[in-house]
Amino acid sequence: MKVTRAVLIGAVIWILGVSFYSLSFFINLMEDAQQQANLVLFITVMPLVWMGSKLYYGKNQNTHGYVVGQTFFLVAATLDALITVPLLVIPNGGSHYEFFTDSGFWLIGLEFITTAMVYWYAKVYAKSQRAV
Repeated sequence: MKVTRAVLIGAVIWILGVSFYSLSFFINLMEDAQQQANLVLFITVMPLVWMGSKLYYGKNQNTHGYVVGQTFFLVAATLDALITVPLLVIPNGGSHYEFFTDSGFWLIGLEFITTAMVYWYAKVYAKSQRAV
């Protein structure tokens, strides 16, 4: 596994995800702005992780999608702990505990891993099976 490559791609996914999440507060489509932002994040994570997986596997990597998805998610969770929570959550009355025990956080984590695994099975594993 190319750890540096996976960490950098994971950081880009996090930056774009936080950007979409934050921008969603400026467009009022739902009454609950927080729920709207979480929905926007949930929707945008899938294509972001798919494209991140495409970038990662572009160099003929064979690392299982679970490991790549887990790496992307751990990078995002680390950046959330170091940046998102102190700068965005705590000033609004939240805490690390509330952020990391929220079921939505873990649902998005599952989405990270599942999307990377689906990409791996659809694009990497299937290609290696055709070559045999």
